[in-house]
Amino acid sequence: MSSLSTTDHRRDSAGLIYVYPVLSRRSGGLSIGVNLNPNNACNWRCLYCQVPDLKRGSAPAIDLGLLRKELDSLLADVLRGDFYDRFGVPPEQRVIRDIAISGNGEPTSAAEFEQVVELIGEVASDAGLSGEVKRVLISNGSLTRRAYVQRGLERWNALGGEVWFKLDSATAAGIARINQVSLTPEAAMLNLESAATRCPTWLQTCWFALDSLPPSDEEVAAYLGWLEEVRRRGIPLRGILLYGLARPSQQPEAPRLSALPAAWMEATAERLRQTGFAARLSV
Repeated sequence: MSSLSTTDHRRDSAGLIYVYPVLSRRSGGLSIGVNLNPNNACNWRCLYCQVPDLKRGSAPAIDLGLLRKELDSLLADVLRGDFYDRFGVPPEQRVIRDIAISGNGEPTSAAEFEQVVELIGEVASDAGLSGEVKRVLISNGSLTRRAYVQRGLERWNALGGEVWFKLDSATAAGIARINQVSLTPEAAMLNLESAATRCPTWLQTCWFALDSLPPSDEEVAAYLGWLEEVRRRGIPLRGILLYGLARPSQQPEAPRLSALPAAWMEATAERLRQTGFAARLSV
């Protein structure tokens, strides 16, 4: 049995289809992941994505019965079994920090997204997990204007959940370069508004060096300007989760990517805070 680590987020670490445990550097403990894209399909292709054999597409049909069985079983193992010993989890990290809908693609592309949200709420309640265990949806936010996603977000909110909404660039060129999709900053703004008005939402932003170059001054200025527009429109954004490269990309561009200096990341996080939003940094 291999040990869990913050640099290894393999979705098959527990030998399950939909559910996987990871040690999260951002959460500071054990995160129970729910992978709705076991087919490695996503509607984006981010340069830094660590999913191997990533392909364009949507989540497959979800076997809700199997998902419930796996989540119930893993939670029971963590709470009452010898999970921590078998996976070599350090004593200070032997706590469930969150249940995260994440995985190998965009989770809100699953047609059963609403039912998954409800299922997680039921299983967590049956396991006796308190409100201290967060519920997190990690999403690129591209589908938040779809009716079934909006209903799922409203229910996620009722369960005490929050959204981590991806924004790696606030220019159309930067989004096309990093996330490999055609999306305008205005469309991203509307997607954010749709999420944040239904569920507490944080931006999650990955910044890295591409061909040894950090994001340009123009890119950083556009991002800061985008945040100012968020404030002007009264969109209830909680803040920004800024992070750097921690695990190797599995995309063809991987050799072109490198981590930015900690000092650059710290200075940039402080510039984000000066907009009035909270900014949490993980490097």
